[in-house]
Amino acid sequence: MNNTNLIEALEWRYATKKMNGNEIPKEKLDTILEAIRLAPSSFGFTPYSVVVVQDKELQAKLLPLCYNQSQIVDASALLIFAPWKNITEEQVDVYMKEIAETRNIPVESLNDFANAIKGKINHSSNEDLHTWASKQAYIALGFGLAAAALEKIDSTPMEGFNPAGVNELLGFNEKGLQAACILALGYRDVEKDYLANATKVRRKKEALFIEA
Repeated sequence: MNNTNLIEALEWRYATKKMNGNEIPKEKLDTILEAIRLAPSSFGFTPYSVVVVQDKELQAKLLPLCYNQSQIVDASALLIFAPWKNITEEQVDVYMKEIAETRNIPVESLNDFANAIKGKINHSSNEDLHTWASKQAYIALGFGLAAAALEKIDSTPMEGFNPAGVNELLGFNEKGLQAACILALGYRDVEKDYLANATKVRRKKEALFIEA
């Protein structure tokens, strides 16, 4: 992989409006999921879950909750990014244990790091914590979009859905999750998607970037 390949892939991708229903290879989906797993996050702590939906019956049930956007049923997979509703010290302790086991170090050596994260939790409102968790989830979404483009898998990031309905259907309320965004993955329907051959439009770099 080089910069040219990345830029070409990003030029190629767009928010696909019509998908053809074809299934994407498992290895490509696994690559996208691994890129999401490796996405940066504050403290390396990932206060969200990503739910993978590939069941056609469940996709059909999601359709009316997503304002009947056809990508919901025509996608090969849906990734639902769901920040945790409640962030606790116990979750931090689990993370510390994972670090200690992975790096083969005493968990006690991570006390200062653990206390920094717990301080963030204890001195933030639930609303602020949810916003923080959502921002981390959106970083992961960006990595998923880039990885999909490199794999030549079409994608559509979606916020247009009924969160309460999606949460209820997927049992998120019981799981302590809250749907924030959906990433549909599949293949573009070139004949039916009016944007399939359209030139990408973005602000020119002279207008976007400002030298301080």
